[in-house]
Amino acid sequence: MSTNAPKQRPLSFALDDYDNLRLANLCGALDENLRQIEAAFDVAIARRGEHFTLRGELDAMRRAEDAIRYFYGKSGEPIGVDTLQLGLIELVNQPVRRVSPQDTATVQLVTRKAELHGRTPRQGDYLKAIQEHDITFGIGPAGTGKTYLAVASAVDAFERELVERIVLTRPAVEAGERLGFLPGDLAQKVDPYLRPLYDALYDLMGFDRVGKLFEKGNIEIAPLAYMRGRTLNNAFIILDEAQNTTPEQMKMFLTRIGIGAKAVVTGDPSQVDLPKGQKSGLKEAADVLKDVRGLSFVHFGREDVVRHPLVARIVTAYEAHTKAVETAQKAAQAARHAGATGAGTTGEGDEA
Repeated sequence: MSTNAPKQRPLSFALDDYDNLRLANLCGALDENLRQIEAAFDVAIARRGEHFTLRGELDAMRRAEDAIRYFYGKSGEPIGVDTLQLGLIELVNQPVRRVSPQDTATVQLVTRKAELHGRTPRQGDYLKAIQEHDITFGIGPAGTGKTYLAVASAVDAFERELVERIVLTRPAVEAGERLGFLPGDLAQKVDPYLRPLYDALYDLMGFDRVGKLFEKGNIEIAPLAYMRGRTLNNAFIILDEAQNTTPEQMKMFLTRIGIGAKAVVTGDPSQVDLPKGQKSGLKEAADVLKDVRGLSFVHFGREDVVRHPLVARIVTAYEAHTKAVETAQKAAQAARHAGATGAGTTGEGDEA
């Protein structure tokens, strides 16, 4: 008996109001935009003029068709990479979120990027939590916008003159005690670990303005080890990569918060780089502080990933692999326990 499932029939359609220039803007150079849509929905796209043929799962084909029609409606001018990928992120996850993209744009931030807003409902909740709480934890996988939105919120607070300075910090776990052997001054030693924070600032404020604010001391970026003993007043403080803090470092950081200050702690519990056996300060804080009033915890999921559409599928694959490994380990432990119990029982019977 054949076990081959019947193949799904291709889905064919043609664009309405066909226009060569708009079609070219939709497809992109060498059909690169179509390749991005293929990757986002896991379908194959063939095109002849305004006629398209899609192959893949039925639901995926229908959603890919919706995406093609959606971007064709925006093809009066060339479609940039950012516009395409951010649009795909919202379209790919729309069935999961069950909310229109406009519903997430409730918090407007004052930055160089006027269109910046939460792309998912949870990102919108995150921005609200930051505005409404003095300390907010953003916890979740890579690519969910935890750090970028935190920096954007810091820039917003600074531009509105709600704080006097921005302080960004993260643990330089990989370097450890070897920082002293790296060439250059302190800034040059820790620069590789703090580069993502620089990039976000440059993107949101501009290179020249960030440089001037650094000189005036309005923006400070430092490794976590150099925060001990300080009290930070009237500042917006961000602790990034918090999964790599020890419990002692996390407590030290949280007790640096002074009058008129706001803090955001971000981290991904699945990417801990601490030595084996060392507990993560982020994980402990999530347990110890979950019932403390005035703090907010926002947990992101793979549906909140706002990087390349493939990143969400990569995160999903790793989560599935991790669960499979954990299940296999538990099964092996149970088998060993059962074997040991059986051996012990047999020994008692022989001795009797």
